[in-house]
Amino acid sequence: MKAILVPKTGGVEVLAFTDVPDPKPKPNEAIVKIAASGVNFIDVYFREGRYPITPPFIVGQEASGVVSEVGSDVKGFKPGDRVAYTGITGAYAEYEAVPADRLVRVPAGITDHQAAAAMLQGMTAHYLTRSTYPLKPGDIALVHAAAGGVGLLLVQMARALGARVIATVSTEEKAKLAREAGADDVIFYTTQDFEVETKRLTDGKGVHVIYDGVGKTTFDQDLNVLRPRGYLALFGASSGAVPPFDLNRLAQKGSLFITRPTLIHHIASHEELQQRAGDVLNMIASGKLKLRIEHLYALKDAQQAHRDLEGRKTTGKLLLIP
Repeated sequence: MKAILVPKTGGVEVLAFTDVPDPKPKPNEAIVKIAASGVNFIDVYFREGRYPITPPFIVGQEASGVVSEVGSDVKGFKPGDRVAYTGITGAYAEYEAVPADRLVRVPAGITDHQAAAAMLQGMTAHYLTRSTYPLKPGDIALVHAAAGGVGLLLVQMARALGARVIATVSTEEKAKLAREAGADDVIFYTTQDFEVETKRLTDGKGVHVIYDGVGKTTFDQDLNVLRPRGYLALFGASSGAVPPFDLNRLAQKGSLFITRPTLIHHIASHEELQQRAGDVLNMIASGKLKLRIEHLYALKDAQQAHRDLEGRKTTGKLLLIP
């Protein structure tokens, strides 16, 4: 089969479109014929070596498709079932062997593209707004990179929970998308100081929570715009890793909370995975959550997909099609 192999960690040039052996299922696994694979910043982190993994490996953490074969111990799935998954490395490929307890059924009314786009980013927005800092009516949330894949979903979910959303974006096009998703206020971080603007918009009181997938370039100012006992949920680092810092700053800034959550710990059990995925897919099917799938790339064009993602030229979701 064709796949994107990473023979050694590095820049986009290490992504190699090549032939690899077809996977064979272990007793607890199902083989998924992949219809679409999601492109996410976590793929960049693995490719660069920020997240430890031993090369060579097939990159990718999210996909949808159809079960083509099952292992001897698999009872809940059969060939022909439509499924989706995330958190299993190897999704940039035509087929992948996936533990059956990590698969989620794709309901009628959800397309393959929607299913692939919803798993990682949809469940990330879900745990951030419902578990990391459970939003309630009247809360004020600052969402960085609000026109990105996770950002647009965060804005929609936060508004549905009754929060006021302040969104940061880089362009007027992205501002329009953030407003359409429900953002109450939009800050252009390229031409405005988001710290000054956030304080102005909150009458100097600050926000209850910041959902930050940017990291290095936003971190210091984040601490200045949280109200006392506010939460900084640092769920990504698209601008680079946050340098070490003195924890005493959290006391000085108002007994602040900071956390670095990841999706894998919020879908660790089979039950929690099914519950989160079910919530997200049902929101999409009912029209309560709208996905923006911006660009479809052929699998062989994974390098370009990574360039576009890292260049922060994109909005919404990017998918690879085998």
